Amino acid sequence: MQFKKGCYWKACFDEENDRYTAEYGDSRNYNLYEITKEIYDKLDESISYDDAVRAIYKEGRHLYMSVDDRCGPPYTIVFDHDYETIAPWANVVENGKVWPDELTDAAVEIFESEKQNREQRRKRREQKNND
Repeated sequence: MQFKKGCYWKACFDEENDRYTAEYGDSRNYNLYEITKEIYDKLDESISYDDAVRAIYKEGRHLYMSVDDRCGPPYTIVFDHDYETIAPWANVVENGKVWPDELTDAAVEIFESEKQNREQRRKRREQKNND
């Protein structure tokens, strides 16, 4: 695995699985994404935190999110239940209760920022219904 690091972000190229992933945040607000090679190539030590997060957030696929921003109770959202397999290197943070799948499915369908997860969530829901 090859890594790139910056201020509060880290990216990984897993050459064995030909997969790119990235995380950003801290113990209070944490995000894990699957990214493309193009995003990975943009990231380097000199890029600002805002530019790194913008690249990851805008084009990546959200895998996992944990929030404890004191605006409400802390919570965790698992967008892809395979996040541990996709990014085994990640230092995942869990805050508060994990959202139930039904709530996560609704958020993915409503929020444009989570559209990258719609196909994966729909397939999972269909498979669950068929079992």
